[in-house]
Amino acid sequence: MLPSLLASAAPARTPLYDQHGRPLEYLRLAVTDRCNLRCFYCMPEEGIKYMPKHELLSYEEMLRLTGLLAGLGVRKVRLTGGEPFVRRDLVPFMERLAELPGIDDISLTTNGVLTAPHVPALARLGVKAVNLSLDTLNRERFFQITRRDELPKVLETFYALLDAGIQVKINAVVMDGQNIDALVPLAALSRDLPVDVRFIEEMPFNGGSHEAGPASLPWNHVRIRQHLEAHFGDLTPVRMAAGATASEYTIAGHQGTVGIIAAYSRTFCGTCNRLRLTAEGGIKTCLYDQGVLDTRALLRGGKTDEEIVAALSAAFRHRAANGFEAERQRPLHQLSFESMATIGG
Repeated sequence: MLPSLLASAAPARTPLYDQHGRPLEYLRLAVTDRCNLRCFYCMPEEGIKYMPKHELLSYEEMLRLTGLLAGLGVRKVRLTGGEPFVRRDLVPFMERLAELPGIDDISLTTNGVLTAPHVPALARLGVKAVNLSLDTLNRERFFQITRRDELPKVLETFYALLDAGIQVKINAVVMDGQNIDALVPLAALSRDLPVDVRFIEEMPFNGGSHEAGPASLPWNHVRIRQHLEAHFGDLTPVRMAAGATASEYTIAGHQGTVGIIAAYSRTFCGTCNRLRLTAEGGIKTCLYDQGVLDTRALLRGGKTDEEIVAALSAAFRHRAANGFEAERQRPLHQLSFESMATIGG
């Protein structure tokens, strides 16, 4: 279990800072670009062109890179995809990840379809929090959004996680004309259950083009909050932890909380402490950039640990100030955004 490993872990280190004074201590690690759902806001119905297996980082390569990043100050790792459990032997990989000195927090983002049988292993590993993607509680609407009839399996995972004592954070993308009627039922889960329900502004990462600028977003963070308050009354802000992306709120009489993530309006960039490693080894220092370093080329080109660390450090010193600057820096041929499954959700 993760807690038992901490006694032998390396002492706390001063985190690495970018040129804007933000610490870099949280890695979102995509273990695959494959997914077993076809959510329309993430990819076309026919799916995306998945990378051949040999183009994905191996688990050994991921462990090496994560270990080097831990030496630079990364202490938290969230496993993402695609859908992480689509890749074989994920739990054994997580066991090895938990043994890395300096890594003291491992979490997971999943769609929940394949997750329920692995919940006991996650609890044994000391995974404290799981983000569960769930945009509606209506089975027919779930099928329309994901193009798969898998809501019962997702709910099985949801209750299994709660029973295991693992913190559950529901992530719901707010989509005009698609699931607005789901916002109140989802938020209502926090009344009787210790669950955090977070509503995310829709983003352009669907494998195609997207109108630029938050002014084009019908349901931004302000309107989402107004919609919830019209039903539940005042939302009371909770003090945000350093680097948090969600504005968290309590509702009177509710066990859990609700949150709103201004992912398109990008209001939290000033405190962002996240890095992303895509499944093929691309480092992204911002969700909206085009990738700033190809670590696969370094790993397979025979570079030493010292050379890789130097390349990582150089990339971190040229980080965009916010998502708007990162988007402006994208080459013209990359103005159409990739699928979130390719980036690592």
